[in-house]
Amino acid sequence: MLERGPELAAAAHAVDELVAGAAAGGSGRGGILVYRGEPGIGKTALLAEIHRTARDRCTVLTARGGETLTSVPFHLTRQLLQPALDGFAADEVGQLFGDHFDLLAPALGLAAPTLDAPADPQGVLIGLARLLDRLADRLRDRPPVLLVDDVHWADAESLAWLDAFTRTRRDRRLPVLVVLAHRPFVREPQGPGGAATLAALADRAVLTLGLNALTSGATAELARDTLGGHADEPFCRELWSVTSGNPYETVELLANARDRMLEPVAGSAALLRDLGAGARGGGLVARIEELGSGPTRLAWATAGLGTDSTPELLEALTGLSAKQVAEDTELLRAARIVTAPTTGRNGLALVPVPPLEFAHPLIATAVYGSVPPGVRTALHGRAAWALTQAGHGPAAVSRHLLEVHPDDDEDVVSRLRAAAVEHLAVGAPDAARRCLERALIEPPGPDTYARVLYELGCASLLTAPAATVRHLRSALDLPGLDDELRIDATFRLTQALAHNNELQEAARAAAVEYGRTPPGTGRRRLQAAHFMYEGFQAAEVDGHDRSRRLAELTAGFTGADNSERALITVRGFDAMMRGEPAAEVVRLCDLALVDGAPARGLGWTDPEWGFEIPALTGIAYAFADRPDRAEALFTEAVRAFEISGWSGAHLAFAHTLLGLVHRRRGNLPRAQHHLEEGLRLADRVGDGLPVHWDTACLLVDTLVARGRTAEARLVADRYAFGPPWPGAIVLPDGPSVLGRLLLAEGRVDEAVSTLEGAAEALTGRGRHHIVWAPWPLDLARALAPTDPDRAAGIAREALTHAERLGTHTALGEALRCLSLFVDPPESQRLLERAVEHLAASPSRYEEARARLDLAHATGSATTLAEATALAATCGADLPTPDAVTARASSHPRE
Repeated sequence: MLERGPELAAAAHAVDELVAGAAAGGSGRGGILVYRGEPGIGKTALLAEIHRTARDRCTVLTARGGETLTSVPFHLTRQLLQPALDGFAADEVGQLFGDHFDLLAPALGLAAPTLDAPADPQGVLIGLARLLDRLADRLRDRPPVLLVDDVHWADAESLAWLDAFTRTRRDRRLPVLVVLAHRPFVREPQGPGGAATLAALADRAVLTLGLNALTSGATAELARDTLGGHADEPFCRELWSVTSGNPYETVELLANARDRMLEPVAGSAALLRDLGAGARGGGLVARIEELGSGPTRLAWATAGLGTDSTPELLEALTGLSAKQVAEDTELLRAARIVTAPTTGRNGLALVPVPPLEFAHPLIATAVYGSVPPGVRTALHGRAAWALTQAGHGPAAVSRHLLEVHPDDDEDVVSRLRAAAVEHLAVGAPDAARRCLERALIEPPGPDTYARVLYELGCASLLTAPAATVRHLRSALDLPGLDDELRIDATFRLTQALAHNNELQEAARAAAVEYGRTPPGTGRRRLQAAHFMYEGFQAAEVDGHDRSRRLAELTAGFTGADNSERALITVRGFDAMMRGEPAAEVVRLCDLALVDGAPARGLGWTDPEWGFEIPALTGIAYAFADRPDRAEALFTEAVRAFEISGWSGAHLAFAHTLLGLVHRRRGNLPRAQHHLEEGLRLADRVGDGLPVHWDTACLLVDTLVARGRTAEARLVADRYAFGPPWPGAIVLPDGPSVLGRLLLAEGRVDEAVSTLEGAAEALTGRGRHHIVWAPWPLDLARALAPTDPDRAAGIAREALTHAERLGTHTALGEALRCLSLFVDPPESQRLLERAVEHLAASPSRYEEARARLDLAHATGSATTLAEATALAATCGADLPTPDAVTARASSHPRE
């Protein structure tokens, strides 16, 4: 290749590194290599040369984006992975997919999607990324090289997959080499979208190379190779001037000159400019039209069908016979418009003829743009019909239906709705949204319009809660939804509002709808949403009244159906937050379950109720000193989410909940492990999610307990843990945990202010659970040196609430705190009682702290050794004796 030495050398070096890394068996030494250049600059030829040089040592997988194929989800992914998987036996393919064949195979076109529930988009992306990892491991002797041409026309889902595969590699090293070729950005990408994802991929590249036009010398060399060594300098200079050194235009112009038997001398140079116009734009279209109506129609059909341009479909679309299609194809091939197809035979055996392809993307763009708009929409309509007749499903047909002219056609609406279901089933909600938005433009009939809006709202629930709110509200304002759909639409509206941090509006929407819904399971479903989202709010006008109404509503419930169980769960969680007797909280949680597990339809991945209901049950158990039952629920959550491919915020929250269980048990290293995994998973989804708040809060609390204050501060700063607080409560109480961190840092005044704010917010709502919100314990300790009387009052009140709550953890912690404010003999008695309670509790870390306090109150070396040993098993560094002595000096004098 002319003047592509540095570019080819970079590719050769990258391939050498990849092969060497695979042979060494260590971490991947691949990465991303990007080639960027204008149309016709030689990107495709460069990738072809890389393919040729790498194929002897590597498994080369190729794909190309298409201007008319950007709406086809996972189009590039299928091109890359299907051929690689075809090389494995069925049992080996099963091993590569692991437990996720049913989730991932539909996205790759290897199996029909299951249409009963949408696939989690994040789960599909992460699953496909892991599939590529496994594939690279199996192909270590011939490591994969992925060549992706025209990636500026990639579908968004494939770009997101490549992004998911590459963005977690902090050293930019991969087990594969990904080579991307694309045109320069017209403008800097703004906001989310395909261009921004492509820009992010390019930012991770080991190397990005821009391709330059050919110099005049290289152009002259190419002219002499094509037309003969007698091509003179004036001719070659004019050739370079006409083409600006663009390789595609140069090659095309030289081919036209050769066809015209043009002498490459100065006297012919003036003809080059007119001749060059036929290589692009209108001149190219004119060349095709000169071939006749048949080749022109065939070129139009190929531009519309894209990768579906098989002879059979081209015949159906153009109305030409098989003989005419073959003849016109040959005319287009001879004119260098399309590439030469295979003959269709392998010896005596017939083989499928591959789709007809244009010789260059520039030709495809020119041809598609030349089709008159009315003809183009009709062409897409005929393409949709032809694909349907050929047995293609709604999703495959939908890209053509998106382009047809709206015509009040209920059949088009029906097929677009069916396509949306298929897109959702493979984890492509954006593709589903496009179909449903187009269906609304058709438009649907009056009886269907609200249903399409409802489906559109559901399609965007996970990806665009604000859009979901808009669509579902519009659906609810129109006739056409039966009672069951109205209830479901309202419930999903409340979910979307909650995800959009509009908890007050979510509670209000549920209240309005249940107010006009007849008694029954549907009404109770909406009541559960109303009470849940009211309780989740960080601030509330009258929490006492809401709790009273919830208790009265559920007083006679027996858990007869899921709507009762859901409301009982919400009631149990509220009772826990209020510090009601733990025995009652456990009774309610037990009543909400069936044989210790969520009832069918109330599970972690159930689409009707959502994951919140079982989560609330487990959280209430954890703070009622029953972490064993909480752990069983949360372990099942991880398993259910992983099996279903829900590897985004849902799985992150499940790890957070397991972290909560281990924090309550005092297994601090294990708690830290789950919480850090929760943050890692949440970070892959985005920033500032609700799960970030809960997980960061618990991790800060865990690190402070371990004596790692500096690490806790790094986490707090990284995730902006502190005011302004979100509109939803944080697990556990955020201001209480922040106050504890500030105390550990010695920032006492700030801690007091923060803890007093927590006190004001929680006591006004009647929330007195001193383990969920331990502000009274830390505020009493903080005030002890300066205002011992007030501090002692706070400690005594905390003991009163602990006695009402009745858990050993709460009683032990309250007694340990109160021991600071009594005379030494009474302090020792209180500490002995605290140790007794905490030893009977699941809270090993709190027990270690109480034993340490008792050791220093009594001077017992044995007790000190017990405390130190127990703290070590918890993974905690307890305060030094000097620190404990200083703390003990805050006791009032006798």
